[in-house]
Amino acid sequence: MKIIRLTQIDSTHTYLKNYIKNLEVFTPTCIITDYQTNGVGSRGNSWTGVKGNLFFSFVYEIEDLPIDLPLQSCSIYFSFILKKIFEELGSNVWIKWPNDFYINNKKIGGTITTMSNNLLFCGIGINLNNVSEEFGKLDIKIDIDKTMKNYFNNIEKQISWKEIFSQFKVEFQNSKRFHVTIENQKKSLENAVLNSDGSINIDNKKVFSLR
Repeated sequence: MKIIRLTQIDSTHTYLKNYIKNLEVFTPTCIITDYQTNGVGSRGNSWTGVKGNLFFSFVYEIEDLPIDLPLQSCSIYFSFILKKIFEELGSNVWIKWPNDFYINNKKIGGTITTMSNNLLFCGIGINLNNVSEEFGKLDIKIDIDKTMKNYFNNIEKQISWKEIFSQFKVEFQNSKRFHVTIENQKKSLENAVLNSDGSINIDNKKVFSLR
């Protein structure tokens, strides 16, 4: 993984996509910054945060991901691997279906994934500092360089979706206290049923994260 650190940028996701277009030979690449002015969030929202937070986007060829990974649930997969790394460092972070990082009852970050041809792009934002009363922040101090190295080492082990999902489905019970936005409507997760491909059944519909 080639890692590029930038002090400030409009969006790591947008910058990465433009960067990859200009490569003669594809190289898995990650763009990291501690401040972005126009970050890309889910459902077209922005995720800007404040200076000193962690924002990064990375790209892999789809063939380099686990063969059993449902591509529609990549946001769960990539989020949970990072969650496990934070957890090993003493954090109480958990993942709310399908792509939000939480400490207790407050969101501290999120993940977005997009596909283009044979490439899978993933962007993650994590609050390391206070943003507002509405949001929380990571409950541990991290060394960003070491954490990123550990994170990509774990991804490149190609941990199976089956292994990640077996742990995520236990944690899914926490999500049932919350709501999600589906087709621009807030829906309670209280009676949602989690499927083995990472989708949920809610209101007689099967819904993927689509992020």
